[in-house]
Amino acid sequence: MGGPSQPNPPIPRLCRDINWTAWQPRMRATLLFLHCPNRGFLLIEKKRGLGAGKVNAPGGKIDPGETPAQCAIRETQEEVRLHARNPVEVGILHFQFTDGLSIRCHVFRSSEFSGTPEETPEANPFWCPIDKLPYHRMWQDDTIWLPTLIQGTSFNGFFIFEHETMLDHTLQTTHPILPPLH
Repeated sequence: MGGPSQPNPPIPRLCRDINWTAWQPRMRATLLFLHCPNRGFLLIEKKRGLGAGKVNAPGGKIDPGETPAQCAIRETQEEVRLHARNPVEVGILHFQFTDGLSIRCHVFRSSEFSGTPEETPEANPFWCPIDKLPYHRMWQDDTIWLPTLIQGTSFNGFFIFEHETMLDHTLQTTHPILPPLH
């Protein structure tokens, strides 16, 4: 018979202590920031699940066999009843939580959609001018990478969280792929 089981090693609390190249997330997800020139971003007050009570963009878990773009479109339809078109992937976020949860999130931006946003059991949607983003109601990492998305610059973000507190982060930016938003 086997001996006593070995406890899992503790999750690192600094980004530099994780081999992000070999790192594998437990969950793959998306966020889609819909933009309307006269209204800003369509944001949601999340009602349930991870981040309930926080403000974010529509998004969710990628289903088996689904591309990140397909997921972003589906989740936006499910959460706010808008049909998004032609989402452009601007960045990827890597989250490691000290409790073991890990997420790779593909972040998209689009100005093409149809329909009227509706409240659902998942989310309460609202339009928010870009210069009035409610960072105090969002995840702490949003202040790090969301300005980069607004500028249209592609990015890779790496974050370590303990519950809802960000312990460390690294943001790598590359080049503009979309025009900046105002």
